[in-house]
Amino acid sequence: MASRVNSSFTLIPNQKYRRSSRRSSHVSNTLDSDSQPLSGLGNFKALPLEIFQIILRYLSVKDISMLSMVSKTVSQHIINYISTSSGSKRLLLQDFHHLELPGKRQDSALLEHYRSLGLLFKRCTLLLPTKERLKYIHKILAEVPCFKFSGCAAPMQCSGLSCYGRLLQTLTAGWDELECHRVFNFLCELTDLSRKMQTIVFSKPGNSRKLELRIRLFCRNVLFDHWTHRSDSAFWLTRILKPWPMVNQARLLYIIFGPISPQDGQVVWQKMIEEPTDESSLKGLADAIKLLYDTGIKEWTADDVISLIDELSVVPREWLLENNARLLILSGNDICFTFMASKAVNGRTAELARLIVFLALVCEKELYCMDWAVKMMQKVCKVFSTSVEKTSFLQNVANAFACIIMEMLQSIMSGDRDEEDRIFLNLFHLVHAQANFHKEVLYLTINSIAT
Repeated sequence: MASRVNSSFTLIPNQKYRRSSRRSSHVSNTLDSDSQPLSGLGNFKALPLEIFQIILRYLSVKDISMLSMVSKTVSQHIINYISTSSGSKRLLLQDFHHLELPGKRQDSALLEHYRSLGLLFKRCTLLLPTKERLKYIHKILAEVPCFKFSGCAAPMQCSGLSCYGRLLQTLTAGWDELECHRVFNFLCELTDLSRKMQTIVFSKPGNSRKLELRIRLFCRNVLFDHWTHRSDSAFWLTRILKPWPMVNQARLLYIIFGPISPQDGQVVWQKMIEEPTDESSLKGLADAIKLLYDTGIKEWTADDVISLIDELSVVPREWLLENNARLLILSGNDICFTFMASKAVNGRTAELARLIVFLALVCEKELYCMDWAVKMMQKVCKVFSTSVEKTSFLQNVANAFACIIMEMLQSIMSGDRDEEDRIFLNLFHLVHAQANFHKEVLYLTINSIAT
């Protein structure tokens, strides 16, 4: 970025006013020495290179970063210093598994250090082409095992990839899209990321658990998590997903943002198909979907996002409808309505009616306002063009409540004790949901009659 020039400096007059010949001679000599184009080091040119590097040891990374902007020569000397064993040892901190200090405080200090280091690299390599900048920086960072895709033996306890991501984010902040495309391609070639992704999207879910975990950690910690602007996050997520067909995009989205085991961090594939899940398991997926829908990136249309949700809901097999409903609620009103309107337009009214029942159930369980579910149904009802279609749809919703209650009762009567308790609790919530849903429908009807 261009810096603002301070216009309040004092101009040196062309004519030198003499108070004494001694002072005049001193000023003249000083000006002459400063104007010599022999070195960009300024007063540092009198120092041997070894002494200059010793001085750098006493400066913080931020100060070295500022010093690198003095001149091209100074910047080159700093680059040489970074390449020395003493320089890299001092700058490339590797306390990624440090256990003595509280984790958050230690991680925060490391992240700030690598943010400053990213700024230093950004300034030192400013005049180089993008490809050369990346090669130089990779050559320096290659000495750190925890910066490599599979370099750390304990990735869940390591903050190395997060520090690498923070450095990368600082380095590329403000770069145009073409340069960022080059960065992504460079990283893909470096890590063979495309081939690794191909392995997991074409194999059975869970067959390559360690590779799934590595891809999740790399994509989240290096490419995604450190951006403050949503448009930047959407850009990198798009680079990850768009090379693949929709069905593979859904699989990758689940691997990167889906629920994981708290013990080993591996992706939990059965979470959505075996039992109702909680908000924390779906929040990452919902936030990613909102990111693609809301930021207006040209590669993603509303239909693309809705199709992605449809594909996601059968990864690895068809989800429980309650988990579908919870994901839609977390994704926000616009996405929820667009998804439901798509079903209405395509004549899938039976599916739509059952979905509304589970929206009501989630509202009941989570103590959300039930009038939201009723108003969403009312809004979807307007998508139908004729009164016959609207009446049929409302009848389907009433029937869906009755059918799902009967299904739960049959499961209780035929299931084992543990399963019976869980389904009975779900049935309890569903009956209350039905009562509160119809209560809100009655309120809406009475208010419309009164007005």
